Amino acid sequence: MSENTKKVQIGGIAVGGGESVKIQSMCTAKTSDVSAACRQIEELEAAGCEIIRVSVLDEADAAAVKTIKQKIHIPLVADIHFSARLAVAAIEAGCDKVRINPGNIGGEREIKLVADCIKAHKIAVRVGSNTGSIEREFLEKYGKNEFSLVESALKSVSSLEKYGVGDIVISVKASSVPLTVRAYRLLASRTQYPLHIGVTEAGPEQMAVVKSSAALGALLLDGIGDTMRVSITDDPVKEIAAARRILRAVGLDREYVDVVSCPTCGRCMWDSMALAQKTAAYVENLRKPLKIAVMGCVVNGPGEAKDCDLGIAGAQDFCVIFKNGEIIRKVPSADAEREFFKEIDFLTNER
Repeated sequence: MSENTKKVQIGGIAVGGGESVKIQSMCTAKTSDVSAACRQIEELEAAGCEIIRVSVLDEADAAAVKTIKQKIHIPLVADIHFSARLAVAAIEAGCDKVRINPGNIGGEREIKLVADCIKAHKIAVRVGSNTGSIEREFLEKYGKNEFSLVESALKSVSSLEKYGVGDIVISVKASSVPLTVRAYRLLASRTQYPLHIGVTEAGPEQMAVVKSSAALGALLLDGIGDTMRVSITDDPVKEIAAARRILRAVGLDREYVDVVSCPTCGRCMWDSMALAQKTAAYVENLRKPLKIAVMGCVVNGPGEAKDCDLGIAGAQDFCVIFKNGEIIRKVPSADAEREFFKEIDFLTNER
């Protein structure tokens, strides 16, 4: 997202250098189970995933990269640890990017072997650190904090730069929201490489979304982050929906229907909560820059939602439908949902 970061090509997608923030996820299926992996990747693609990562744990996984790559439509990242041989095999099989940790890939010979292969195939590489992989020297010097995370990540960068690798993406992840934010802010001040942002080990869906929204939202509002992942211990398709909503909330995705609604109070005499939820579901996948309001009462509703393209507010027996704060129709409460959705359809088709 930041115009100050270097632009790096990952397959057919550019990241960094002012490009839009790309949504990433990781396949949970075994990579060598090509049918299962491709089926899951297709679901993620349909949900809006723009870059997908797969684990390469053995020779069968590395070999499967070639077939998977032929069947999908988004860039494929191979995640390899502890084996330079598997990293080379995955690159030669056609992955668009590798995720490695030079600190555990082997000695200098192995690092050079992987670096030369990365250069020969003109692909990108992601390196970085998390709180479980900080280099011992920095852990002893700084403790487990943003300084050790960043220094450890930059050491990995240097180990590839000295062999001529330049298309690098960096990450510094923690499960702590404050530490994640501090680490990325520090890293952004120390490098111009594009950054992959995320909270690691964020947990099951509800807390993972809260943690990721807090950390990634803060970073994106600072202009930090070129690719992102919302890590959720659940179906990875949920990661994509959460990432899209974060981008919308911080203003980086405007091609959607923004549904605003009041929390209601004692003045509310109709089930506006139910209609708000139905409306959000109804427009979820529409790529239209619109703002729609579902308000609890006619006392304040039209005025409070004056900046909305379309809105509805209710009383006990009737609802009013309004555009730009001006009431255009009064309908019986029993007909409110049907008539309101007609107006939504008309407005979205018009746009």
